[in-house]
Amino acid sequence: MKIVIRPQHIISLGGYIVETDFPYRNVIVVNPTEEPIKLEVPVFHEEWIEEQRQLGLEIIPLTEKDNYLSNFRKAKARLDKLKSEKGIKAE
Repeated sequence: MKIVIRPQHIISLGGYIVETDFPYRNVIVVNPTEEPIKLEVPVFHEEWIEEQRQLGLEIIPLTEKDNYLSNFRKAKARLDKLKSEKGIKAE
């Protein structure tokens, strides 16, 4: 299955992770580009992270020890700054 992440948008893939061999409990995905990008989900393996980075996405994998909300807010702030620099209204 594929999902589309809109341009200059951020999502969380916690519900799309198959935990059998994947070491992360959640993944924050940021699309800093001006184009929509398709993601292959569910996530089964670590190679997925590098595959998505090659598409231009910022991938932030989170373990049990990582604070989801803190990481999401930091990524959102970076994305909002990028939007501001490009003259795009932040959501």
